[in-house]
Amino acid sequence: MRNQSWRLLLLRCRSRSQQLHIPGHFSHFHSHPTQVRHFSSLLSRTTFASQIPDQKNPSFRCFSTSELAVEHKDSDQVLVLTDIFSKPPRSSDEIKLELDSNNIALTHELVLKVLKSLSSAPDAARRFFDWVLEREGERLSSKSYNLMLGVLGSNGYVKEFWDLVGVMKKKGYGVAKGTHDRVLEKFVKDGLDSDVENLKELYASGSIDNSVEKVCSRICKVIRGGVWGDEVEKRLRELNIAYSSDLVAMVLGNLGTEQNKALIFFRWIQESNLFEYDERTYNAMVRVLGREDCIDKFWRVADEMRGAGYEMGKETYVEVLEQFIKRKMMKDAVDLYKFAMGGANKPSIQDCTFLLRKVVVSKELDMDLFLKVVKAFTEGGNVLTNSTVDAVLKSLTSVRRLRECNKILKAMEEGGFLPNDTLQSKIAFQLSRYGKKKEASKFMDNVEATGNPNYKTWASLIEGHCVAGALDEASDCFQKMVEKEGASCPGYALDLLVNVYCNKNRAMDACKLMTDMVILKELKPSHTTYKVLIGKLLVQGGFIEALKLLGLMKHSGFPPFLDPFIDYVSKTGTADEAMMFLNAMTVKRFPSTVVFLRVFEAYLKGGRIKEGQNLLSKCPRYIRNHADVLNLFFTMKTGTAAAATSVAA
Repeated sequence: MRNQSWRLLLLRCRSRSQQLHIPGHFSHFHSHPTQVRHFSSLLSRTTFASQIPDQKNPSFRCFSTSELAVEHKDSDQVLVLTDIFSKPPRSSDEIKLELDSNNIALTHELVLKVLKSLSSAPDAARRFFDWVLEREGERLSSKSYNLMLGVLGSNGYVKEFWDLVGVMKKKGYGVAKGTHDRVLEKFVKDGLDSDVENLKELYASGSIDNSVEKVCSRICKVIRGGVWGDEVEKRLRELNIAYSSDLVAMVLGNLGTEQNKALIFFRWIQESNLFEYDERTYNAMVRVLGREDCIDKFWRVADEMRGAGYEMGKETYVEVLEQFIKRKMMKDAVDLYKFAMGGANKPSIQDCTFLLRKVVVSKELDMDLFLKVVKAFTEGGNVLTNSTVDAVLKSLTSVRRLRECNKILKAMEEGGFLPNDTLQSKIAFQLSRYGKKKEASKFMDNVEATGNPNYKTWASLIEGHCVAGALDEASDCFQKMVEKEGASCPGYALDLLVNVYCNKNRAMDACKLMTDMVILKELKPSHTTYKVLIGKLLVQGGFIEALKLLGLMKHSGFPPFLDPFIDYVSKTGTADEAMMFLNAMTVKRFPSTVVFLRVFEAYLKGGRIKEGQNLLSKCPRYIRNHADVLNLFFTMKTGTAAAATSVAA
């Protein structure tokens, strides 16, 4: 038998294939790819809320993102197609132009979805079905015919229903049970007794024995019945089957994990001139071969398919990519993405994001694979966005690889990407927040090399250091920021830094930093910053430092900040400290009498009469002899004497 040797060679790999077969519920999914898609769709609806991959089983959770994007795109295309064919009839070429303008490429799955959406619009469904039959008949399968048959029968198109049954018989397609039950119910409801009997007779006569499903089952039984050889080929010929695209694709899918037999069958039917490969059968074959134990065969068939002028369908791409990701075959997953980007059915933008995230959470971060995805994406005419990079960095953080951030950004740079100010700020904060000091410094150097970072990026970097408790690094970054951005942009960063220093009982360090910046760099802190720091200094024993700030505050033109000083000296301060405060708060020789009166009243109210009298003795003559001051102390003495008399009585 011709080429029998290569078939035997393929079968020698069978034992290894079985050893590598993954047991359990995953193997069931491989046998039924539609269930994989259904499962992933369900999973996406329940777990898509999180952007960060599930670290226990990240491949399943994140893959739903890619598949959801495909389903969303399909739903949009279904709406467009439904609208096109619901309008009055137009020429075939006009419809084709409209589909092209909407970037719609018909696939088998898309045809099924449109027919389902038009189930209650039989005229539109007929126009769509007839157009596909005329232009791209290979997209129609037994399932497509049965959906159209159901639309006709359930909407009262009896003559058209029976006409299509006749066409299906010629093609070897049977009436599916679901279609039979649906139409039978309508015929009974409408009182079409003769049609009811004819339909029952059609079903009872075993017409479905020659359906694609039944024929497929017979073929698979023969192939599984023994080792491939002359006897198997003889029995297949004796079946006297007219092979179709629908039938071949179904056989390949049903052979499931018996990839070698599927490939031998695939080669045999063409060698025997029983069938000429088309796009659908090629796609069915590569779906079967998308496993680690037959990856070389997969790529040979994929290349052969493209060489023959056929494209990998997006459903095939999604299904095979899922298999590669599930088996941790990242190199092949990336190669598959690159292969698909080189064809007409390019993956969506979301697929790039999905794959980049999968690469960065792999056991080992392979930057060559990462860069290959970036290049395939950008060379396909796409542009990397901040949202894509943000998603990738979240995944990087989720597996504690933030140290690799600069490598990732460098690879993105090669793809023409530069982060905007918002993303720069976010990255700077994350790096400093998680204590990646060297990486944060390198990141800022890179930002400066491609364009000066703005003050928001610096502020985020400083904030991250503050959150991490690295105040010295925060202080250094603040000084660099002032050096590079100038004294007019510290704002939020200085407020943040002062608050954190104060909360760490380091108000004196904050004061030194701010004083140096004001004197040496002409920094202009806000009124609020001065007030907060003065209040904290007085609480933390920094009276002298607070007085210095009072002088700087006064020099900057802000009104004097009296309350915390008066409160401090009245409770714990000495008369000398009170005089220092009074001298520091004005450029005149002494402040007004009103300020003296407030200080004296605070002393007397706090019961520190002796300290009040000490302060009075140090005051200039015009204060000691002022009527209001004398009345205050007289009232104090009178009140004290009255209190003493009351106690004695």
